[in-house]
Order: sequence, then structure tokens, then C-alpha cells
Amino acid sequence: MNRIELSLEFFPPQTPEGLDKLRLVQHKLAVLKPEFFSVTFGAGGSTRERTFSVVKEIAAEGFNAAPHLSCIGSTHANIREILQQYRAAGITRIIALRGDLPSGMAESGEFRYASELVEFIRSETGDHFHLAVAAYPEWHPQARSAQADLSAFVQKVKAGADAAITQYFYNADAYFHFVDDVRAQGLDIPVIPGIMPIASFYKLARFSDACGAELPRWMRRKFEGLGDDVDAIRALSLNLVTELCERLLAGGAPGLHFYTLNQSGLTLEICKRLGL
Repeated sequence: MNRIELSLEFFPPQTPEGLDKLRLVQHKLAVLKPEFFSVTFGAGGSTRERTFSVVKEIAAEGFNAAPHLSCIGSTHANIREILQQYRAAGITRIIALRGDLPSGMAESGEFRYASELVEFIRSETGDHFHLAVAAYPEWHPQARSAQADLSAFVQKVKAGADAAITQYFYNADAYFHFVDDVRAQGLDIPVIPGIMPIASFYKLARFSDACGAELPRWMRRKFEGLGDDVDAIRALSLNLVTELCERLLAGGAPGLHFYTLNQSGLTLEICKRLGL
């Protein structure tokens, strides 16, 4: 079997206690020897300093760190400053995103689309950064159509992206269809599936409804049928996500990107079951 590229995503904690907890989680997950740890970036850069702090700490411990960088609400000048900071800190990976406009902010800034951010990073830094972009097997919730969403993705790749990481999903066919569509455009970029372990189905359903990720009806029914049985919910969660990962890898997915939500238990157990 070819080496599976494993990557793990964190969000920057708001409190010292949260930061201590994240350090412990990262230490536990380091046993997986991930290709990189990524760190999210709040709407409009609202977590900029916390993201940078976590990224620097991860890098200082000898791991590859990939900060998310969103451009909506930003200017060329402040994106340029962030890029300079990351270069100075030895960071060589970035996940380039459009991002969300913070509530109450009316102007989108000097960038409208992630493709413009990718193009700007390339013009400023050449090939210094390995750039990953987002992909949506079930369409971006704001896309006019599947074709419009695919066209936007193609623009990001042609602007200089090296890889793509998908929104989480639970329908493997959606991923495979998306990859087929990408290949039909003549693009051979790696498309890494994003994996969301299920800690609370109620929270997952609420979040999925907001972000446009599809939860199959059969899956909702299964979890609803378990009521408040914590052990049964955990067992079903682990089985479903492990089976999803097995099918993705068997079908040729180049890796897995886990949305850890700053937790280690479910991701470790899934990877153990996968032999990773």
C-alpha cells in the first residue's frame, strides 16, 4: 500500500486552559506521525494572533504546521504581512480559503474569492508555500450550481493550488463523483477527503444544516433510534466513520484529513482500526 497522507486539524483555543488541553491532545495524536497539523483562522482573521501562536508552537516542536488563511475582509497589505510572518517562522504550508465575512462587516475587502488569494500568494512568495484549497463534494452552500462550484474549484487550482482538502461528508460516492469531475477537467491535483469523527450527532446535525454538509436520512434515523445511549452512539459513530475511511482509501483517496475539534480519542481509535 502507498503511504497514506494523514493530517489533523485544530482550532486555536480562546483560553490558557484550552491551550493546555490542546498541547496534550497534540502530544497524543503525534503518535500518528501526521504529514502536518493545520490550524483554523477565524472569520475575517479574528483569530489571527492565536492561530499564529499555535502554528509557531507546533513548528517549534518539529512538526509541519499548516495555518489556514482566509482572505474575505482582508487587504493585500495585511495578507502580505501575514505571509512574511509565516515565512520568517519557517512555515512552508498554507491552507488558502475565502472564509466567511464576520457578522456586522459590510465590506468584503480586496479579495472576493479564494482563487484571488492563491494567485496573490504565488505572486508574493513564488513556490515557497505548499498551498491547499477547499473542495466541496456536495457543492459549496453558496454556489449557484454544481457546475459553478466546479468552475470555482478549477480557478483555484489554475491559480496555483497544490492540493485540495474537502468539506466533511458521509457519502463516499459524492467524493468519488467529485474527483471524477476534477479529473475530467484535466487536473491531477490530490483531493484529500475531510473526515469528521462523530462525538455528538445532535451537534453534528445542527452544524451540518448550517454549513451545507449532507447527512444521509438513513444515518439520521439510526442515531435518532439510539436515544441517549452514549455507548451505542459511540460504537455506531466509530463504525460508520471507519467504514467510510476504508471505502475512501480502497477507492484511491490519497490520504485523510481529520477535523479533530481539539479531541484525540475518536481520531486515534479510527486510525487504529484502519491500521494507521
